[in-house]
Amino acid sequence: MPAQTPPKRLLLLSCLAALLGFLGGGAAWVLLHLIGLITNLALFQRFAWELPSFKTLAPSPWIPLAAMAGAFAVSCLAKWSPVIRGHGIPEAMEAVLVRQARIAPRAALAKPLSAAIAIGTGGPFGAEGPIIVTGGALGSLLGQVLHVSPAERKILLACGAAAGMSATFGAPLASVVLAIELLLFEFSTRAFVPLVVAASVAAGIHSALFGSGPLFAMPDHDFAGLASLPWFILLGLACGLAAVVVSKGLFAVEAGFRRLPVDEFWHPVIGAVGFSAIGLLVPRALGVGYDVIGDVLNDRLTVGLIAVLALAKLVAWWIALGSGTSGGTLAPLLLIGGSFGSLFGFAVRAIHPGVGMSPGAFALVAMAAVFGASTRATFTSIVFLFELTRDYHVILPLMLAAVVADLVAVALLRESLMTEKLARRGLKVQTQYEVDVLRTTLVRDVMSSKVETLPAGATVGDARHRLAAGPHSAYPLLGADGRCTGIVARGDLLLRPADDAAPVAEVASRDVVTVRPDDPVLAALRRMLEEGVEHVPVTAPDGRLLGICTRTDVLRARGRQLEMEVPQRGWGLGRA
Repeated sequence: MPAQTPPKRLLLLSCLAALLGFLGGGAAWVLLHLIGLITNLALFQRFAWELPSFKTLAPSPWIPLAAMAGAFAVSCLAKWSPVIRGHGIPEAMEAVLVRQARIAPRAALAKPLSAAIAIGTGGPFGAEGPIIVTGGALGSLLGQVLHVSPAERKILLACGAAAGMSATFGAPLASVVLAIELLLFEFSTRAFVPLVVAASVAAGIHSALFGSGPLFAMPDHDFAGLASLPWFILLGLACGLAAVVVSKGLFAVEAGFRRLPVDEFWHPVIGAVGFSAIGLLVPRALGVGYDVIGDVLNDRLTVGLIAVLALAKLVAWWIALGSGTSGGTLAPLLLIGGSFGSLFGFAVRAIHPGVGMSPGAFALVAMAAVFGASTRATFTSIVFLFELTRDYHVILPLMLAAVVADLVAVALLRESLMTEKLARRGLKVQTQYEVDVLRTTLVRDVMSSKVETLPAGATVGDARHRLAAGPHSAYPLLGADGRCTGIVARGDLLLRPADDAAPVAEVASRDVVTVRPDDPVLAALRRMLEEGVEHVPVTAPDGRLLGICTRTDVLRARGRQLEMEVPQRGWGLGRA
């Protein structure tokens, strides 16, 4: 648990977060335009900066040639910066968990460049994952240049990531929640305030550069009340199963690439052959696909075309991401989930023509449900789709379907898209938030009140005898007034040997580190770690010894938390 952050320190973190908001906004603008430029040059043979629609892309030999050339370039960049492989969020999580939030500076350049090349040459990805990683790398780099703690560097990394997402989508709330759910593993004032600052500034940059409207133009959907909820429960169940298929399919493809008797350098090129072959048949399955998502939400496509696009996008994304190239997960998941929801909506309308909701309404909810269940970022998915629609009426079905889908995915999937790679490396990611029992339990509740002591006037010989015969490695020295005047440990006698007749006070530690009975157990543990001891005397304000807190007592506090998980008998059970 974080310590209390002084106001000046919080102000510094907030100012740095504002800077990251500007940097994240600029990085998003550069990346999106770079993707547009490469896409136009590589696939349409023209010079332009805006993202083109693949609706007009005709099948040609340029598609596989561009994809293979882009994949080769990404593999070359991966030699310089291996972290660029994949969508990058697991690597950012790993940096937070085991590397003190340190990301190599080259990742801030290599990740957006590799993503722009991969997506611009037809990769079926979105730009949001790479820009999240790029923003996180900028935050980590800032935290490595400045004099900050690893915990503060982690916050700066998360601020950069939130700024990248907020600048790309104009969704500051979802950006904050995403950073908390997937990167911070902490919810505190010192983390929340800078996150909000970074996301707000980046959202302002988004409005200035891209406009203030939603990313996807959507018509008004009529989400009815209680009568429609059973349909969304069914949709949530179906989306949970879809998320399982999406995740396990990707894991299987990744495992297949790992078994290939070919050097990893060539995996992206092989993957490019696979997804470009699909692109020759279904060109709109390539690229970012934002325009396709808009068509699905607005019911502009036929049932057959939606099914073909969903399947083509899914398989192309599996092959591309499984090969280890650079790209994101959010846009493909939104398209796959939205298409699945639209097909579900068409089926519902065929079964119950009077349902009163368009397939696009089901598509909108399914986007959040599939994305949340696949990534275990359910709260993020709910807030994100709400921000995209800015329609409060969507909240009820959105929340219901998303949590139902999450229940199904949790039951059938051991790891999510974000944690499976880390689990294979032996890193178990714990994403459950709970109260720290060491902070809420007081020392007086776990300390040992009966303390074995030595009188302050004891001799070294008395101490040797007590340490040899007793179970403890140290004993407090107690004065006639009951105050703790020192503490003698086995190490004191070894490091400062003295005659047995000498007063033990000559070798005992006089500067005793103590805690108060009303201090949290966490304070006692911190004292033990700082001093390298296994116990801390508990004293009253006037110095009187009240007890002692040992590492065993600290474990006892943790044991109380474990007892809270043990089922208890309810009323009427076990009675005669």
